[in-house]
Order: sequence, then structure tokens, then C-alpha cells
Amino acid sequence: MTPKKKRPDNIYAPYYWPTWSGLGIMWVSSLLPYSVTARSGRFLGWILFKLHRSRRRIAYINIRTCFTDKTDQECLTLTSEHFSQVGQSFMTTGFNWYASRKRILAIFKIKGIHHLNKQLANGKNIILLAPHFVALEIGAIMLANDYPTVSMYQFVKNARMDRAIKNGRCRFGMELVERRAPLRRLIKAIRSGKSFYYLPDQDPGPRAGIFVPFFNIQTYTYPMLSRFAQLGKAVVLPCVTKQLDGCKGYEMTIREPLVNFPSSDETVDTTVMNQAIEKEILDMPSQYLWIHKRFKTRPEGSPDFYSS
Repeated sequence: MTPKKKRPDNIYAPYYWPTWSGLGIMWVSSLLPYSVTARSGRFLGWILFKLHRSRRRIAYINIRTCFTDKTDQECLTLTSEHFSQVGQSFMTTGFNWYASRKRILAIFKIKGIHHLNKQLANGKNIILLAPHFVALEIGAIMLANDYPTVSMYQFVKNARMDRAIKNGRCRFGMELVERRAPLRRLIKAIRSGKSFYYLPDQDPGPRAGIFVPFFNIQTYTYPMLSRFAQLGKAVVLPCVTKQLDGCKGYEMTIREPLVNFPSSDETVDTTVMNQAIEKEILDMPSQYLWIHKRFKTRPEGSPDFYSS
């Protein structure tokens, strides 16, 4: 068996030149008007919807299962629009990472900020429940512009891309904690007054989650939100960021805190979390990350969700 080549430590090595080229294209795209880049992204998403059969199938299965009241054609239309939203998000990443603060602020709005300010004024520690909607990254970037904020990220093996991601997300003050870092570092940040921008809703893999309802489907889910809230002595506020219609920018919405949260039962708390996420999805169904295999892990004895 041939051993894998070790990636060079020097980010200027030829191995990383394709990454440098891609980042250069992203930087150039950040100079264009946001609406131009966003519209090109929507077109790219439409092309991917037509060509990427496997991801289209995953998204359609997720949508068809969660929206039982919709017809097959309505689910297909929603799937197509989702790909346009994903393409828009992908193409505007360069804008999010490299455009000036002034340009981003011109197209970024926040609703419900008084909910956050009220909790901070009362001396509360904050967790922002930020589900996987397509514009979640810019929400974190801009929240950190005005409030001390911490979030988690997963290390990328490509050293140049890893640095670009961290620089892009942290350029207005965000602190990132790698997912495998000791938990005490994150809890210390929450207790110090930094708002924790928490992304909860991916399949956690073997032995890391519990099954709770999500759109009436038993769904393997991280039970960590209630633990973070208990250890950080924090209140939890749902928080979503939306790509506005017409490629006009973004709107972040911060909700009131979850009531009686956390409780002493992590299953109850994780169910409450999923219910809060459901409400946000119903408000903007095309922008939730349906291309992810959310239902990959199934209860013992259940068939593979995506096999047929």
C-alpha cells in the first residue's frame, strides 16, 4: 500500500498553488457588486441542480420527508430553489471574507437585537442557536463586529485554506475554537461574556448523539446545547441569517430566549432545540442546508434513509 503524501508545511509550496488561485478568484469577486456575485451564484446553483444528481436526490428526500403536506412537484421546486440559494451562498463567500466592513454593513440588517441587548444588560451569558442555514457564516462574522463572540470550527487539512477560513471568519473579532479542543476553553469563553454562536444540527456520527423528533422523524442529534447552557450558565436565543430576496443582502433575526431552558432532561432539551429549528425552517424552507445527510444515522434495525 502506497503511503499518503504528507502535505507541505510551507503554504507557499507548489502543492498549495491551486488553493492560492481559488482564493485569488474569491478576492476578485469581492470587488464586484454583491448583487452581481449573488446572481451568478444562483445561476451556478441552478446548473448544479441539473447536473449533481446525488446531492439533488439527498436534498429532495430530506424535503419530501419533512414536508409531507407538499406535492412531489412542490418538493422538486423547493429543491431547485435550495440549490440556487446554496450557489448564491458559495459565490458570495469571497464578499463575506474580503469586502470592506462598510460595504457589508450597507447590505446587512439585524432584527431582534434588543433581545440580545436585554439579556446582556441583565448580566446573562449568551448562546445563540444558529442552525445550518446557507447564510450562517456571514451572520457570525457580522455579529462579532459589535459583540464579543466565540464559535466552533472544524480544522481543514489544507493549511492554506484553513488559514483563509479562520482569517475570513475572524476578521471582525470572532474567536474560533476547534471542535476537538478541550471543552473548558469554550466554557471559559462563554462565562467571560462572549456570545457563543452554536451550530447544532448535523448528524453527529456514532455514539455522539441521541434520537429525538425532527419534523416527526426520529433524528440523531447532538445533545450538547443543554450541557453548554448549564456549564456556561447561559440563556439560549435562536438566531438565523437570511439571504434576502432579489440578492439585496442579508437579514439576521435574533429571537427571544428559549423558555425554561435548560432543564434537567437532555432529551427534553434537545427536542425543544429541534422544535425551535423547525420553526425557523418553516419561515424560510429553501435556505436550510438540505443537501446534508441529516438523517444518515438511523435507529437500530431501520433501513438506510438514502439507499433507495
